[in-house]
Amino acid sequence: MKFLVIFSALILAATSFTTTNWCLTRPYDPELDQEVSLQAKLSSNSARPYVTIPTHFHIITGFDGPEVVGDISDKVISKQLKVINNAFSKAGFKFSLASTDRTSNTGWFYHIYGTPQDRPVKTALKKGNSEHLNIYISSPPGGILGYSSYPQDYEADPIMDGIILHTEAIVEGKFENYNLGDILVHQVGHWLGLFHTFEGGCNAFDGDFVFDTPAEASPSFACSKKRDTCTGSAEFNGRDPVTNYMDLSDDSCRNTFSYGQTIRMKNMYNAYRKVAPT
Repeated sequence: MKFLVIFSALILAATSFTTTNWCLTRPYDPELDQEVSLQAKLSSNSARPYVTIPTHFHIITGFDGPEVVGDISDKVISKQLKVINNAFSKAGFKFSLASTDRTSNTGWFYHIYGTPQDRPVKTALKKGNSEHLNIYISSPPGGILGYSSYPQDYEADPIMDGIILHTEAIVEGKFENYNLGDILVHQVGHWLGLFHTFEGGCNAFDGDFVFDTPAEASPSFACSKKRDTCTGSAEFNGRDPVTNYMDLSDDSCRNTFSYGQTIRMKNMYNAYRKVAPT
């Protein structure tokens, strides 16, 4: 199973972040490139005009001494769901709350990513089929804000499909600059098949495989709207897309998907997530 993993460097109390690359994507491989090239040939006209995605929130809590940590209220879940619905509405996706469950397990809470607990967590909690989005909220180690599987991963390992989100990167969390809900928007973008806008650096022809996102040499942090890291050729298409959800700018900066990204998400959903009628 291949994952996209998001890392950040934590400072002291883990409430703010350095401007280092806190995102570690998997390397390109020929198999993935072939899959992406195939999707580029699909027609967006085949997409359903509006797709409703049943969404399951799995809240994992633990103990820090006698204190229960990681509990997320239904009110916060509702706010987070509203954020992702607002972000994806123009792309034609709606996320409906299918279920919310809570599990107390300190081992799972602190040690999901890269440990033997990863698969048991999802084996025990995952719901639905390839059309269902499972979001596991916990406190993974190493400063991980979140990570997601890709649509093309599902067939090989359905159990591992879904997103892990840090409990403090949700709406109203404690991570400064990353607590408005856009970390989950970013992860859902990956779950629907999007790469980072800086994928491939200053490569105007491949990169993130979306035709209308400007090439970008490296991820953006903070919100420098005059930033332009790929210059010298018309095909680089302008300043860096720092307001795009698939960059790494502050939550307050990111607010858009491009038209090409909406096409790609629909195509990837149809190819890998849509269940054929029986």
